[in-house]
Amino acid sequence: MSGDTTNNYGPVVHMNDGQGNVGINYGTVGGGDDLLRVAVEELTRLLQGLRPHLTPEQAQTVEEALPELTADRAALRQRGLVLASVAQIAAAVGAVGQPVVDALGRLLALLG
Repeated sequence: MSGDTTNNYGPVVHMNDGQGNVGINYGTVGGGDDLLRVAVEELTRLLQGLRPHLTPEQAQTVEEALPELTADRAALRQRGLVLASVAQIAAAVGAVGQPVVDALGRLLALLG
């Protein structure tokens, strides 16, 4: 080959000076995304507001489910039983639980 031709196959980064350079950000680590994170935060908030309307047993189930709610798509798909338990409790308390049922529906739609 003649000349100074350079063929680059993949990302090329040139950093000259500076502080705190981290390279290329390919997205969020851990499998979460913004829509999923927002859906989980909304569900968590609604579940916390539902507690006063629950029996002690239902409240305990919700309390145990809260740490399982994460913005990790793969983890949530594996926690279907937890989501089903929460949905059953929300449906059992009637109209006051409807926002939780709706939020669960949106979350499940995001999980595909």
